[in-house]
Amino acid sequence: MHISLAPTWFDPAETPGVITSFMVMYAIHDAMVKPMPGNVMTPCLAESWSASEDGLTYEFVLRKGVKFHNGDPVTAEDVKFSFERYKGTAHDVLKARVASVETPDPLHVRFKLKEPWADFMVFYSNASGAGWIVPKKYVEKVGDDGYKKAPIGAGPYKFVSFSPGIELTLEAFDGYWRKTPSVKRFVFKVIPDETTRLAALKGGEVDIVYSIRGELAEQLRSTPGLSLKPAVIQGTFWIAFVDQWNEKSVWHDERVRRAVSIAIDRKGINQALTLGYSRLTGNAFVPDSFDYFWQPPAPVYEPGKARQLLAEAGHPKGFDGGEYYCDASYSNVGEAVVNNLAEIGIRVHLRPLERAAFFKGYAEKKFKNLVQAGSGAFGNAATRLEILAVKGGIYAYGNYPDLDEMFKQQASELNPKRREAILHKMQQTVHERTMYTSIWQLAFINGHGPRVGESGFGLIPGYAYTGPYEDITLKSG
Repeated sequence: MHISLAPTWFDPAETPGVITSFMVMYAIHDAMVKPMPGNVMTPCLAESWSASEDGLTYEFVLRKGVKFHNGDPVTAEDVKFSFERYKGTAHDVLKARVASVETPDPLHVRFKLKEPWADFMVFYSNASGAGWIVPKKYVEKVGDDGYKKAPIGAGPYKFVSFSPGIELTLEAFDGYWRKTPSVKRFVFKVIPDETTRLAALKGGEVDIVYSIRGELAEQLRSTPGLSLKPAVIQGTFWIAFVDQWNEKSVWHDERVRRAVSIAIDRKGINQALTLGYSRLTGNAFVPDSFDYFWQPPAPVYEPGKARQLLAEAGHPKGFDGGEYYCDASYSNVGEAVVNNLAEIGIRVHLRPLERAAFFKGYAEKKFKNLVQAGSGAFGNAATRLEILAVKGGIYAYGNYPDLDEMFKQQASELNPKRREAILHKMQQTVHERTMYTSIWQLAFINGHGPRVGESGFGLIPGYAYTGPYEDITLKSG
C-alpha cells in the first residue's frame, strides 16, 4: 500500500468522497448494488431492484441465504439499519431526499423519495457507502468504536488483525455467496516509500504494489518477472482555490487563478511521473468516463502569458501565496507544480499530510490558499459537482448562486438530454471562472510479481485498485 490505512475505512458508515476506503470495503463488505466487471450497477446482496414510473419508489429484493462472517443472515433490517447509520460524505444529500425506508419482510426493502431524483441509484450503488451492509445486531452489541476494531461484513474476506501503520490481515470467507476466493490470505502492508515498495516486490516480499511512478516505473517495466499495470482511472486531480470568495485574498482575482492554470507544465509532469499515461482532459474534477462529462478546451502551458496576467493583476514581481496542501502520497506532483509556480513568481510552501488527515482537514474547511486534491470515487458529473461546486458541498469552500440554481434544476430533471445540457453548462462555468484548475486524470501505475495469475487490475472499469478480490489468483506451482 502507498498510504497508511485508517480504521475509519473499515466502516461503510463513514465512507468519504474518495475511492480509498473501497480498497478495504470490497474485501470485508458487500453492497446491495455495486460496481463490478462489466456493470457499474451490478446486483449483489440485492438480486434485483426496480423503480416506479413516477421515480418516487425503489424496491430491492435481497438474495436468499446470504450470511455475514459471524453466520447471521443478511436481512432487510440490516439494510435499513446500514442506511440510517450512514454518516459519510453523501449523508446530507441522501437524507434530504429519502422520505422513508420500509422493510415489508426480511427479503424486501422499499425506499420512498420525497420527489423524483435521477441520481438515487448512483448515490446508493457507488457514490456513497450507504448501500454497503453491516450486521445490525453485531454493531449494536459492540458499538461504533468496537466495530472499527473488529469489523464483520458479508464480503469475500474476514478481518483477522490490524496493526496501525503496519498491516491489515484478512482471510477468505468460504461462505461468500458469489464464489469462494482462491487466495486464502491477504496481507495489506503499508510501505509509503516508493523505492522501498519496489524493492519489496523485486525481493518477493510482496506480490502486488500500488503506485510506482517515474524512473521507478521504468525499472519495474524492465525487470524480468515483474509486470507493469498502468490504468487510467476515474481519478481526477485538481488545484482548489479555496479563498477565491474572500475579497481580501490574492486568489479572489480570476487573473491570478488563470495564471496558475497556464503555469503548470502538465505534459512534462505526466511524462516524468506517470510515463505519459495520464490523460490531460482539462476537466478539473469530472472524469471523461462519467455520464454528463463536458470536454473543455485542451489545457495550455504558457508561463510568459501567466507572468503577464500577474502583472495585470498588480503583481509584476510575483507574490508569496502561502501554503499548498496535498495528500502526502502525491507530494511529488505537488513539488512539480510548486516549481512551476515559482518560475512565474508565485512562491508557495508545500504542506503534505497523511491521507486521512488531509481529507479530514479539507472537509472541515481548515485549509487556506491552494489545495491539491483528487478523487477516484464512483459517480457521475452531478456527484462531483455536488461535493465540490455547490453550496453545502463537503469540499466546497464557497458557492455561486447561479451554479446552485442550475444544480437544483438538474437534480429533478428526468429527461437525460435536458439534464446533460444543464450539467455541461455547470462544468463550463466552473472552468471559465477558474474555480479549480485541472492537473490530470491519473494513470495509476501498479505492478505485480511472478506468483500472480490474475491481479485484478482493470477488472472493475475506472477502479484504482485490485478487485474484485475473489477473482484474484496465484499461478499454480
